[in-house]
Amino acid sequence: MRVAVIGTGNIGGTLGRAFAGAGHDVVFGARSPDDAARGGAAQVADVAAALDGADAVVLAVPGPAVDGLLDEHATALAGRLVLDAANRIGGGTPANSHDAITAKVPGVRYARVFNSLGFENLADPQFGATRADMFFSAPQADRAAVEELIAAVGLRPVYLGEGQQDVVDGVLRLWFTLVMGQGHSRHLAFRMLER
Repeated sequence: MRVAVIGTGNIGGTLGRAFAGAGHDVVFGARSPDDAARGGAAQVADVAAALDGADAVVLAVPGPAVDGLLDEHATALAGRLVLDAANRIGGGTPANSHDAITAKVPGVRYARVFNSLGFENLADPQFGATRADMFFSAPQADRAAVEELIAAVGLRPVYLGEGQQDVVDGVLRLWFTLVMGQGHSRHLAFRMLER
């Protein structure tokens, strides 16, 4: 799968390297590609070049930067699978960018994923013999593609259905409460158990 990862910070860099390591064709999209070399099997390009030909696009930029990105690249994102890993923190708005993305990008296929754990858990999702879970929301038709990318990171996918981005954001709020509010380690993740 050709994956454009927009953003080269902790989240984007960690995800892109994991995708490339699993054999995906990864291109990082950066405002300043020369300053954002990532090494490894992934390329770094400007955002427009990264989007060209991508099967899936991961938005791993700061939440407030999503609107400007959409204003500039909505046409290139049209009809694509967009995985929203960006968090809009504070300000009383939802953490996800669902409404902005679906309003500005024609035919977008929206998934909410990779936003509810610290990057440390994306880099090292193993807790002894147990893999951490990644809860996500996506259209049913794109479920398998998103699960493939989650598995590439080493996490276990847990599908919540389409349009469940607010439920996924509930996992984010729980993580923040435990880590920031209660002082637990940032290397904290979740596992769904059932009989």
